[in-house]
Amino acid sequence: MRLDVLYFAWVRERIGLPKEQVETEAVTVADLVAELMLREERYAAAFADITALRVALDQELAEFSAPLAGVREVAFFPPMTGG
Repeated sequence: MRLDVLYFAWVRERIGLPKEQVETEAVTVADLVAELMLREERYAAAFADITALRVALDQELAEFSAPLAGVREVAFFPPMTGG
């Protein structure tokens, strides 16, 4: 399946891209992260601690265990903080 993957804040800085299209066989978000981490060191660095990340599937917050079936967009970003 083909997904649009978006990166925000320090995730974007570490990977060096704001977004990309990814061809994947991943079943869950966690599977996708594992595939991305194998690509290059910059992905491994960005996803080294997924407890410091949030994910949205088609603009709705989700868990890393969530299935990717039917999803078109995955976004990774750090937790929001108020002020």
